Amino acid sequence: MVKRTTLRSSTGTKLYAVRDASGKFKDIQTYARAHAADMRHTSKAEAAAAKAKPKARKKAKAKAKKKAPAKKK
Repeated sequence: MVKRTTLRSSTGTKLYAVRDASGKFKDIQTYARAHAADMRHTSKAEAAAAKAKPKARKKAKAKAKKKAPAKKK
């Protein structure tokens, strides 16, 4: 992942800035645009977690079915 620095423009808009190895600005985007792009992207960790979740849900449902419902008085 690229390390981004948050800045504010003279008008107050929040910006993300990416620097190259020498420290010069390589890319500048508005925070809203960059954040929206990040939300559309699924990371490897999120994909792995989503893949593992259905198994955990099935086990939880099986345990819930085994438990007898509480009797009402």
